[in-house]
Amino acid sequence: MTRRLRLAMVGGGRGAFIGGVHRMAARLDGCFDLVAGALASDPQRAMDSAADLGIRGYPDFAAMLAGERGREDGAEVVAIVTPNHMHHAPAKAALEAGFDVICDKPLALTVEQGEDLVATVARSGRIFVLTHNYSGHPMVRQAQAMVRAGELGAIRVVQVEYPQDWLSTRLEETGQKQSEWRTDPARAGLGGSLGDLGTHAHHLAEFVTGLQVESVLADVQSFVEGRRVDDNAHLLLRFAGGARGMLWSSQVAPGNENALRLRIYGERGGLAWSQEHPNQLLHTPLGEAPRVLARAVGALHPAAAHATRIPAGHPEGYLEAFAQIYRDAAEQITARREGRAPDPLSTATPNVEDGLRGMRFVAAAIASARAGGAWTVV
Repeated sequence: MTRRLRLAMVGGGRGAFIGGVHRMAARLDGCFDLVAGALASDPQRAMDSAADLGIRGYPDFAAMLAGERGREDGAEVVAIVTPNHMHHAPAKAALEAGFDVICDKPLALTVEQGEDLVATVARSGRIFVLTHNYSGHPMVRQAQAMVRAGELGAIRVVQVEYPQDWLSTRLEETGQKQSEWRTDPARAGLGGSLGDLGTHAHHLAEFVTGLQVESVLADVQSFVEGRRVDDNAHLLLRFAGGARGMLWSSQVAPGNENALRLRIYGERGGLAWSQEHPNQLLHTPLGEAPRVLARAVGALHPAAAHATRIPAGHPEGYLEAFAQIYRDAAEQITARREGRAPDPLSTATPNVEDGLRGMRFVAAAIASARAGGAWTVV
């Protein structure tokens, strides 16, 4: 990095969860300075939230883009950390105003909005990074490198699951902010657990294997009475190339806090990774003893080393993986501005096309469930 990039943020004000995570991630590697924000839908709360952080505050994102674009010290990159229904408008406006964009997942509220953002990114020539943060873990990138190098042979089976338990009751009726918008289809979109967790699981499976889900068969439930979006879903998956898979997303599985897990099996062996134990990767070569690969230990792939910050035995986790997405985004943006090719190891970030596949995945799963569990093309 020749200098820190100036960052503005849409959303993430007082009472928000993910905004604080984005701010910590952006600061961790010294790649960004947060200089401005339109941090809430309520103008006064937006201004108060900016004052809390000591940055330039704006009442809405349109005012922020106009104000920052005209400043010599204005923002260059916009981070969007709003609820799902407010991703499309600020992302589109920021791209058209010449800003690079880092956007929380899922990409948008609908497939149509996602398609529009893909077209907008293509027209603008800007960098667009989607924060599927689990792809930033060193051992996830090690798994991806091993699969791409053929160490498992042809992939046959992919099992991915993301269960939580925090919505096992009508939490949304208590005034809890996160549960309130995540269970509102007008703000969350078609999918509840599918949009919140299933998109992460879907992206992780595609990211590591390099295979795209072609069709799904879904059984989707809202177990909590009166809930308007799904809180549990079981899916069968068909991947390009013939691999088969299963995906489970749930917010009503007691005892599961954030239990994202991935298992991949090929002709010559398997891999298993768990988000709650992110520094280890289980490798099971066919006919040989299982091997536990550990972050920063032994001869790992350069992709894993690229995403590693501290020595072995000092755990890295959620925030570091999130920060890896920001660090890689900064390298891509800086390289474009300097007229050079980015470090190839920094180009593995999720992009707008990945986000659109996630939107189509959720839409296909809901359509499949509504059709009584029919195979549906993604």
